[in-house]
Amino acid sequence: MLGVLGDLVEDIVVWAGGPLRHGTDSDARVFRRRGGSAANVACFAAGHHPARFLGCVGEDAVGDGVVAELGGHGVDVRVQRRGRTGSIVVLIDQDGERTMLPDRGAAKLLERVPDEWLAGLTHLHVPAYSFDGDPIGRTAVDALARVREAGGTTSVDASSTGMLEQFGRERFLALLAELAPTFVFANRSESGYLGLLVDGLPGPERARLAATTVVTKSGAEATTVDVPGEPLLTVPVPPVAEVRDLTGAGDAFAAGFLAGFLDAGDLHLAAGLGHRCAARVLASPGASVGGC
Repeated sequence: MLGVLGDLVEDIVVWAGGPLRHGTDSDARVFRRRGGSAANVACFAAGHHPARFLGCVGEDAVGDGVVAELGGHGVDVRVQRRGRTGSIVVLIDQDGERTMLPDRGAAKLLERVPDEWLAGLTHLHVPAYSFDGDPIGRTAVDALARVREAGGTTSVDASSTGMLEQFGRERFLALLAELAPTFVFANRSESGYLGLLVDGLPGPERARLAATTVVTKSGAEATTVDVPGEPLLTVPVPPVAEVRDLTGAGDAFAAGFLAGFLDAGDLHLAAGLGHRCAARVLASPGASVGGC
């Protein structure tokens, strides 16, 4: 079973009808969706591979709603309840690019997970958002170590250049070296910022993650899979008819990739399934419509 630890929140997705006009009204469409990077991965993966979500939501109606929505997609949902369920305002411009305003709320309050939550997991995936703040930061590191000690594989998604800048580049690289995940997922900006893949070639910091396969997404350009000691694998991205909202595309890719890897162990096929999953979310608002 694939486990995913991290945020389960409400997304308030705003599709701008044009440039934002400061100090007055701007035309927009507003959608409320279940969100959270970790929850997205679990949701998208569940159609292909058994998936379990581990997280924390508030003792409120919003928390009830997002837990029920995620469980309705076949995800085994394990949550602690305290505080107030988080929300993220996601502003989408006319090119589909996102500006996110996160208030993670209870998502950051996840404490050490029980052994039974990790029982049966063959892989644990953690978005880097989960390292930003405690107690969830400590909880994520502890859970990854426990799954690895039990013989499972692990992965980390770099999540956001903005978050990495706030967390600290050197601090994050040191954490990755300590965790030694099986996979690190990043987009081209994140991979370049971390020095893992620069201009399509392994970057100056790549050697620090000698046991980790680095998967770098580049939008419509080919995805690069850098397996230690092997030539770079590049997997082309099939054309996509419509791109309106990039929210959740990276999560969908990770979900498809991990489901494909856990089922078949073939990295080329895994990347292809990741591309197909990502393509299905690009025309819909937020990350909870479309899916894999």
